[in-house]
Amino acid sequence: MSDLWDWQRFATCRGMDSSVSYSPTGERGRLRREREERARRVCGGCPVGGQCARMALETREHYGVWGGLSEAGRSRG
Repeated sequence: MSDLWDWQRFATCRGMDSSVSYSPTGERGRLRREREERARRVCGGCPVGGQCARMALETREHYGVWGGLSEAGRSRG
């Protein structure tokens, strides 16, 4: 089972505060777009971004930015 998650050890966001990728309660509009853009920039340079995005899509992750894909982006996927 750990092999399925081993890629996370190499994630650029590892050790960052979760507020980078997850919105606080009630976050809307400009603040949400700006936070998601910051998260996408982190994901953009990540060596495991593709694996992260695939995992979020395959597991139907509902929250956060994963592999550069926001909640809305995954639902359109």
